Amino acid sequence: MKDAINGTPSRRSFLQVSALALASAGGALALAQKAQHTQAAPLINPSMHMGYGDGHAMPMMVGEVDHQRNGFNPSDILTDFDYGKVSTLENGQLQREYEISVVEKDIEVAPGIVYSAWTYNGRIPGPTIRCTEGDHIRITLYNDSSHPHSLHFHGIHSAAMDGVPGTPGIVQPGGSFTYEFDAEPFGLHLYHCHVAPLARHIAKGLYGAFIIDPKGGRPPVDDEFVMVMNGFDVDYDDENDFYAVNTIPFHYQLHPIPIKVGAEVRVYLVNILEYDLINSFHLHANFFHYYPTGTSLTPSEYTDNIMLTQAQRGILEFSFKYPGMYMFHAHNTEFAELGWTGNFEVLP
Repeated sequence: MKDAINGTPSRRSFLQVSALALASAGGALALAQKAQHTQAAPLINPSMHMGYGDGHAMPMMVGEVDHQRNGFNPSDILTDFDYGKVSTLENGQLQREYEISVVEKDIEVAPGIVYSAWTYNGRIPGPTIRCTEGDHIRITLYNDSSHPHSLHFHGIHSAAMDGVPGTPGIVQPGGSFTYEFDAEPFGLHLYHCHVAPLARHIAKGLYGAFIIDPKGGRPPVDDEFVMVMNGFDVDYDDENDFYAVNTIPFHYQLHPIPIKVGAEVRVYLVNILEYDLINSFHLHANFFHYYPTGTSLTPSEYTDNIMLTQAQRGILEFSFKYPGMYMFHAHNTEFAELGWTGNFEVLP
């Protein structure tokens, strides 16, 4: 089960290891504890292959993570938009102020598998910052960790606010810095740490979604959801062992997202996956209008599958004609089988 080159467990062997999972909950727990100790693979219960959701499911790991101990729940992250502290400047411009702290924190990313993460405000992904084009943004970063960190925003701003080496936005442990800029252009963006080694700082959890609404807003919808596609390398071999939307593998399979027949749904989809060149989103039994980067109010295509490299993002809009349980997942099958899968529960 070891990687032929470095002797560490390979993600390619995870599905092989899953076949060894015991059917009983007690046996599965024992193996899960052993897996945590040896940094081995997650366990998948063979009996669940067509179990959850009357067949609308991938094989899953046994058990569920402790969301309370983690301090965040992916179901809440879907609709948790941070509009900041709002005030009006002397020139009449709206100002939004935010505070973000970098915190080192252990997160249970799969049942029995605890990962030493770096987080913004104690969660992965960090807060979904939301504003309107033209707003003045002030975001203060407090570094409560043992490493230098920063905030690098995708968007338009001055070099001094870019959060990269050589700028004042690199924050040392115990320090702070306030980033200021006017929000532009409208669209779906993201932010992340930009301190070397960059891959490690992103992979350990320092990223989040950044939504700039157009003046006048987008057409109204019934539901809006934020989905940040990510993954975790728990054995530090620069290969992901788990994949997910909003951090926890299989969460939206265990807890389907409820929507109603005919409801207009908007998904803000961001790919921040490290160590893999491409990610994807596939919607079952339906198509969606796709707006790349969200910088246009006119969709570029009508499809059921898109592919994204790291930092690519887009807005999906759709509705379901019929009730039922409908899967969404990465169409990179390996990613789906290692956690990047979920369900929409479409209600009458």
